[in-house]
Amino acid sequence: MAVADLAFRPMHELMPAIGEGRLSPIAVTESCLDRIQRFDGKLHAFVAVYAKDARLAAEAADKAIRSGHRIGPLHGLPIAFKDLVDLEGRVTTGGSRYWEKRVSPVTATLARKAIAAGMIVIGKTHTVEFAFGSWGTNEHLGAPWNPWDDKLQRTPGGSSSGSGVAVGAGLVPAAIGTDTGGSVRVPAAWCGHVGLKVTIGRISTYGVLPLSTTLDTPGPMVHSVEDAAILLELFQGPDENDPQTLRLPRADALSGLKRGVRGLRLARMPAAERQGCEPEVLAAYDASLEKLAALGAEIVEARLPSSLADYAAATGRIISSEGYRFLAELVDNMNLPLDSAVRPRVLAGKGVSARDYLLTMAERDARKRAYLAAMAGIDALLTPTCQTVAIPLTSVDQGKTAAYFTRPVNYLEQCALSLPNGFTAGGLPTALQVVARGGDEAMALRIGWAYEQATDWHRRRPPGL
Repeated sequence: MAVADLAFRPMHELMPAIGEGRLSPIAVTESCLDRIQRFDGKLHAFVAVYAKDARLAAEAADKAIRSGHRIGPLHGLPIAFKDLVDLEGRVTTGGSRYWEKRVSPVTATLARKAIAAGMIVIGKTHTVEFAFGSWGTNEHLGAPWNPWDDKLQRTPGGSSSGSGVAVGAGLVPAAIGTDTGGSVRVPAAWCGHVGLKVTIGRISTYGVLPLSTTLDTPGPMVHSVEDAAILLELFQGPDENDPQTLRLPRADALSGLKRGVRGLRLARMPAAERQGCEPEVLAAYDASLEKLAALGAEIVEARLPSSLADYAAATGRIISSEGYRFLAELVDNMNLPLDSAVRPRVLAGKGVSARDYLLTMAERDARKRAYLAAMAGIDALLTPTCQTVAIPLTSVDQGKTAAYFTRPVNYLEQCALSLPNGFTAGGLPTALQVVARGGDEAMALRIGWAYEQATDWHRRRPPGL
């Protein structure tokens, strides 16, 4: 396996090569570090790179595997974490200049699981401040550069902007993001790779800086659907430090992954939801429906009880209300150097009364029930991931959101997969969102895998990388 090819190899191809001795963890790690050194000066995906420790870990993994002490299939594979994920003794800024010297008091459960599996932590990736923003901008720490346009800086997607760019540019084979309203799926869509938004409680949030305890979900950002399933298997499971994880049985993400879609009933979004979408996004979406129909799925009309705009707006109210709980002391202090786009989003929660918040949550419960009733007998809802492809950074309207199609998934407590489904004439990636019932990540991954195998969009690479 040529070193030049390692940057974009999916994990499920690297794993057997390492296990069989055809590839060394040292080679994979050095490939990542070399590409970070060559390209990240412009891409700005990483806020910190742990090069020395990563090399030590790679050498240890290589020796262990060669001596017959392989921990498991992920041993020796590099991974990056969004800069919300605590690693005890290391700085975790949450994308905020104010927290540039904040030292993590604990190691997040998901990071412990990765390290216990023998994965090599390459570093931390940039995020929108406090993870509150879908465009991927950061006023004080800088916005990562979307790798699909090397001439014009475009939105990388947020808030997991650095993780999106790191995977999209082939700097790491896998990264972790967090998704409160689309923050895994939007950057995955705009950076041309796969992102999985898990059910609330599927992956522990212990040791992950909070924004909304109701909606926060960590998730994998990777090169393939199978890789997403592999990391879901690793990271899921009960954690006494996060009570929400105690209510879900394990998802069997791998055994049925390759069953295909024949006989499944998949819903296209209502015609009214096509408004606001770019023509090339809709063309890719319609072609995806045709492809899945050709694979044996039945495509039916979705009859949603509320508009996606209503769900999205309610999501914003919950995030602001709960975000203000955690960040009030910071956003209320106008002398602190906070992002001028993020501060008002959090401050919007200041004026929400206890009564209004509780009414919002009660309305959410009623809408979840209505949605589930409307989707009875349907295996998944299909939408574009975003209404547009990545736009120039100078065109961003911070008063709007790029998370129109993604926020409803968090609000309705569903799970969803974003995966590449085409390119515009200008070479920018488009993406398909597969929305499955809460707890049924296996279904979203199964549909995504079938579509991915029938297309080659996920194999494309950004120009010059």
